[in-house]
Amino acid sequence: MDPIDFQNYILEWAVLEGRKDLPWQKPVSPYRVWVSEVMLQQTQVATVIPYFQQFIKAFPDVQSLASAPLDTVLTLWSGLGYYARARHLHESAKVIAAGDTFPNTLPALMALPGVGRSTAGAILSIACGQSAPILDGNVKRVLSRCFGVLGWPGDSTVLKELWQLSTFYTPQKEAAAYTQAMMDLGAMVCKRRQPLCEQCPVKVSCIAFQNNQVNVIPAAKPKVKLPVKEKIFLMLVSDEREVFLIKRPLKGIWAGLWCLPEFSDLEGALNGCEDYLGFVPVYHLQALRRHTFSHYHLDYQVVFMQTEIKEIVLEDSVCYVPKTDRKLGLPAPIKRLLNQL
Repeated sequence: MDPIDFQNYILEWAVLEGRKDLPWQKPVSPYRVWVSEVMLQQTQVATVIPYFQQFIKAFPDVQSLASAPLDTVLTLWSGLGYYARARHLHESAKVIAAGDTFPNTLPALMALPGVGRSTAGAILSIACGQSAPILDGNVKRVLSRCFGVLGWPGDSTVLKELWQLSTFYTPQKEAAAYTQAMMDLGAMVCKRRQPLCEQCPVKVSCIAFQNNQVNVIPAAKPKVKLPVKEKIFLMLVSDEREVFLIKRPLKGIWAGLWCLPEFSDLEGALNGCEDYLGFVPVYHLQALRRHTFSHYHLDYQVVFMQTEIKEIVLEDSVCYVPKTDRKLGLPAPIKRLLNQL
């Protein structure tokens, strides 16, 4: 399809049907677009909106984010998952705040932690009006179906072809409106499941639609059997229902978040309890639960114990029992456990 025709179809559709009330659209700024794009990585718009609103209320600009403690940033991110995104935002904010202006070139943006080519392209096009292609999940799906790109978009060969298409069809002018329109089209019409093809502005030229291949393009990610890891979490609870938590290291899963002490087996958990308290109270071993990460399953059980001790001091760190209403950055499974408590 001719690029001008394709762009016009997309833009005309967006005028009537595109999303215009997303919180990061009013007002548009490089900072707000950046935060929203990072949050939207691996996460649906409906889930992101309340997190974005709370985050921007706490950190209205890059300077306030840069000067905030990491604990505070992770607390506001708690439950959104993929916590490396929050750490990268915080690290990048410090870099940006140390400079004179928000970066406005592709190399400068991609030099920031956690900012890839697509996120940088979204900032440049939507906030800066530059002609910069993007390739988020929605745009990959639209381009794959419309131009009949076979294979899984995560494959390097397929990805290269999609970047070429995205670059070729991104206009020199109206880049902001076009970029937002492509994301909206993928989210609202060209959906992964049950796409609304009859409402698509480019259905006449869509190879997948014309060849009845919408359900097979783009190809799904090849299935890989995830390994299983097993852990025991120790839940020490005071008479006032205060819970003993420790802060995890700044590397690895749940880095920098507050968590229940973790052990490889029950014996280790009981030994750990004796180290903390000097004795082992009566305990209850709860049923097995599962939490799935992108690359493995975590099967875990919780050893529940009640104790009168409210503060525990270790050699290398101070671990304490926060009050139940204290705001902390918590992994989703731990947050659920505390809510159930």
